Amino acid sequence: MQDFPKGYLIIIGGAEDKTGESVILRRASEMLSGPDWLTVLTTATEQPQAAGRKYREVFTGLGVKNIRVLDISNREQAEDPENGTAIAKSKCVFFTGGDQLRITSILGGTRVNAELKNLYHGGGIVMGTSAGASAMTSTMVVQGNDNEPARKCTLKMAPGLGLLGGVMVDQHFDQRGRFGRLLCGIAENPDVLGVGIDEDTAIKLYPDQHFEVIGSNAVTILDGKTIQSSNVSELNQNELLMITGVTVHTLPTGYGFELKNRKVLRLNDGKQ
Repeated sequence: MQDFPKGYLIIIGGAEDKTGESVILRRASEMLSGPDWLTVLTTATEQPQAAGRKYREVFTGLGVKNIRVLDISNREQAEDPENGTAIAKSKCVFFTGGDQLRITSILGGTRVNAELKNLYHGGGIVMGTSAGASAMTSTMVVQGNDNEPARKCTLKMAPGLGLLGGVMVDQHFDQRGRFGRLLCGIAENPDVLGVGIDEDTAIKLYPDQHFEVIGSNAVTILDGKTIQSSNVSELNQNELLMITGVTVHTLPTGYGFELKNRKVLRLNDGKQ
């Protein structure tokens, strides 16, 4: 699609505050007006009732008036016209955590996925935490080694929902030691920007394709366009990765990033 979407993405690194100030989740209530619907989509989890109940309770406490929980757990349900209509009538869709491959394998290519893209491109809001964060991009991290040095051929990737191109998101980033695995992803895809989001931290992507950092921790950006050399394409699988020239940014609240120009932004009080 040539034009940038008119909507917003709020991509959360997981374990967001739900009982205190709820700085990240509160963004939903701040962006919704009285008649707007927020839909909690529980596709990622195998405990949809518990997850749906929890987020309904949280968003109600934050002042959201109209909340529906949509449990789509198979592709037949993802093609159901009623579920497609529910997405189309929403102003905001929130993906819970769980397994990102459940999201893409169930929703990919379906009516619900098409309506989700229409919602975002038309001015709606799509939020996702943990697995729901990873699934938003075109290239999705599925599995890799935590708390280990970067090694070749240890990262598993798959196509995501395609709401955000040119970016690869990893979540629970610092807390689970995922720098090495995101580095492998950038070595294999130097044109794709790696964005590692810590727990209780999020990025809010605006229609002009800049994002701001929200929450209590940080966002790490790995820019592979400046890579000078790596051994990622050579033989000897599982050997340690050699890579030079990667550009790294670490950004807390108060900073942002412009995707088009790959430029760090200093924002006033963390808000734009």
